[in-house]
Amino acid sequence: MKNKFILLGILFASFGVNQMNAQINLGDKAVGALQKGVTSFTLTNADAAKLSKEAVDKLDAEHEVAGPNDPYTLRLNRVFGKHTSGKGYTLNYKVYKLKEVNAFATADGSVRVYSGLMDIMDDNELIAVIGHEIGHVANNDSRDAMRAAYQKEALIDGASSQSATISTVTDSQLGKIGSAMIDSKHSRKQEAEADLFAYDFMKKNGYNVNAEESAFRILAKMSEGKEASFLERMMSSHPDSKQRAEDAKKRAEKDGLYKPYVQQKIVNTAPAPAKKTTTKKTTTTKKK
Repeated sequence: MKNKFILLGILFASFGVNQMNAQINLGDKAVGALQKGVTSFTLTNADAAKLSKEAVDKLDAEHEVAGPNDPYTLRLNRVFGKHTSGKGYTLNYKVYKLKEVNAFATADGSVRVYSGLMDIMDDNELIAVIGHEIGHVANNDSRDAMRAAYQKEALIDGASSQSATISTVTDSQLGKIGSAMIDSKHSRKQEAEADLFAYDFMKKNGYNVNAEESAFRILAKMSEGKEASFLERMMSSHPDSKQRAEDAKKRAEKDGLYKPYVQQKIVNTAPAPAKKTTTKKTTTTKKK
């Protein structure tokens, strides 16, 4: 991985997985998922979720996942532990112990956050970023990305758009489907809708909505540094970060909630254990 920063996936450039995951072999289990009545170009929600879970399971096995008592996991659970379900979706969260600034969500509701992202964003900014991720799941964008990846692979291999069911799907084909799904980019309309979802999510749950603007400002600042050319390539099909920051600001102003955001302290360490208090034992002697 040559790039120090991987662009913030869906929020900043579709929350794709970094280059080391470009080719994914989803394994034999996923073959069964496709062979069970999955039709060309009519991939169901259940099929998309099944394939997505297989892909994420593979990724989890290939990455260093923060354990249940890891400080990053404790922080993520503290921030998002109460946000595990919504209308039509169920979420699960894990942290990848990687310095890249990245996060992504898939059709089965898996949300993966890189420790590098947690190192540069406070709790409210994380809520803005991952709220955007949740928006892509809630809006079925993640499902559509899987469906598009499947369709693309079917076309590459000459499958007819009129064929009934897929009788044979190889691991190689599944690897290409997984790669296409992970690398897919959402449309500007989908990105704007997910931005709005994140804002409404924060407003509804009583968070500081101005952190959404702040998150985009962080990306914009990154794009002006040494990673500018890389970020520019990644952002070529997505709205400008500065513009999205301005849009977030306008939403807050319209609601009478705008106030320049000041980033809070970022704590990725485990809370200090409570000090044990000791009481001195007193002995009494009985009078004879």
